[in-house]
Amino acid sequence: MAVLELTPIDRALERLAEGRTPDAAEATALLSTPAERLPLLLDAAAALRDRGRGRRITFSAKVFIPLTTLCRDYCGYCTFRKDPGEPGAFTMSPDQVLALARAGARLGAKEALFSLGDKPEAIFAEHRAFLRSVGHRTTLGYLRAVSEQVLEETGLLPHANPGLMTERDLASLREVNVSMGIMLESTSTRLLAPGAAHDRAPDKVPERRLRTIARAGALSIPFTTGILIGIGETHAERVESLLAIRALHERYGHIQEVIIQNFRAKPTIPMRDWPDPGPEDLLRTVAVARLLLGPDMNIQAPPNLSAQGYDRLPAAGLNDWGGISPLTPDHINPERPWPGLAELRRRTESAGHELRERLAVYPEYATRAAFIAERLRDRVSRAVDPDGFVRPDLEVWRQW
Repeated sequence: MAVLELTPIDRALERLAEGRTPDAAEATALLSTPAERLPLLLDAAAALRDRGRGRRITFSAKVFIPLTTLCRDYCGYCTFRKDPGEPGAFTMSPDQVLALARAGARLGAKEALFSLGDKPEAIFAEHRAFLRSVGHRTTLGYLRAVSEQVLEETGLLPHANPGLMTERDLASLREVNVSMGIMLESTSTRLLAPGAAHDRAPDKVPERRLRTIARAGALSIPFTTGILIGIGETHAERVESLLAIRALHERYGHIQEVIIQNFRAKPTIPMRDWPDPGPEDLLRTVAVARLLLGPDMNIQAPPNLSAQGYDRLPAAGLNDWGGISPLTPDHINPERPWPGLAELRRRTESAGHELRERLAVYPEYATRAAFIAERLRDRVSRAVDPDGFVRPDLEVWRQW
């Protein structure tokens, strides 16, 4: 009788059943798991999540502050960045930042998420003139100043995503941000080629982004990173990217969350005709991320990018929904509104999980003084329970 030879997917699923962590080749194979065998992959990832994170799924109540839409990079998938004079091009004044932050604070937000283009002063004279008008030479210096104003005048805890940073930049921002982040997106250098996703994007060179993540680790900054799927990378490159993140976390222990973000085509971007990753592709990638990164990593996928199917994501090992705002849209994906908290809670609980609010700094870092700047420690400790989650009496979202 002929013996059927096991396929790479068969062998990888067998190793999962034995409780083993997949190697790079096996993880790559698992990203092609067919639909009829997908439950085996998802069950293994969910069991690993339950072992480390239990049945609790978190989110952060935030206000999204798009400090500037100007950016020196021209990524093929981005609808956020603008050139001066284009519709939607702006840089917020300090008064505008504070007004938005105060409005969010009144609604019970805890996090001020600062998103902005990368070093627009390098190519735009208009932005250099704006910076001079507010007393700064660099966008990162301006970000530091408005982060401090928001912290002191509204009580919101800033989290900044400003792109590449030097050690000095990180150390300065650490004093007024409870956490920071930069999406690795991909380790693929192929995406820098002419016509590819990161053509004309000097800040998307993988080694430069990995260096920023490492610098944050050396400074004990709770750090967010992640990958963007569907932008031209191969399955092997997705795995390579996740393993690069794992290696940095093993070295420094500072990566507080890994985001699996799916590309969404938009009519105004160069990649408008690219296909979106399908829902099963996202599920497989979240599951493989869980299996590679282990039971204790916080793994997030934004619910607004999965339309009506986001309630399937917990089954893949996810344990965080990311930031949800009662006030501001997702300025990166403005056509994709966040779900209401009542609906998110209903779907989360229907999937057998508890929904809890966290700060911009995850619970396991909120309770470790070494990861919080001294001037921020009292603010953080007053806002959390002994386990590092937002105190129940401060969970205003339950009234939204």
